[in-house]
Parts: sequence; C-alpha cells; structure tokens
Amino acid sequence: MSTKILPDSDTQSDVRPDLSHGDGDHERFAHYVKKAKITESAVSGTPVIALCGKVWVPNRDPKKYPVCPECKEIYESMQPGKQGDD
Repeated sequence: MSTKILPDSDTQSDVRPDLSHGDGDHERFAHYVKKAKITESAVSGTPVIALCGKVWVPNRDPKKYPVCPECKEIYESMQPGKQGDD
C-alpha cells in the first residue's frame, strides 16, 4: 500500500476557462447566437459564443433585455441585400 501526498492547495491553479467578457456590459444585453447552438446548450449545458464574442451558458429570457448593439451590427452586415448591391 502506498501513500501519496497531495500538493499544497496554493500550488494548484484554477483551470476553468474565464467565460466572462471582462467589462460586465454584455450581461445587460440579449445576444445573437445560432438557434441550433442555443438548443444544444440547453440540452448539454455547454457554453455558446455570440456574434460579438461573448461566451456564456444561456439561462435567462432574452426578450427581457435589449439586443447587444455589437451583435446587431454584425448580424445586419451579414444580411444579403444590405450592402447596396442594387
């Protein structure tokens, strides 16, 4: 039988990814994400990535929040016909 000594708690590092966007402003908005990714996240609990780059696990009603201006700008630039292609 062997006995192992665990390392001191101060030598262990936190290996969880930082899912925040840093400034906290992104928490006040509803973000654009592919619908299939939202469904997948609801089933598996995996984080999603919004068009603006925010990474999080959706858990609230987006209808209660204004749309993220950065997501909206990116989404509108992706729309066909919005480029002035007359």
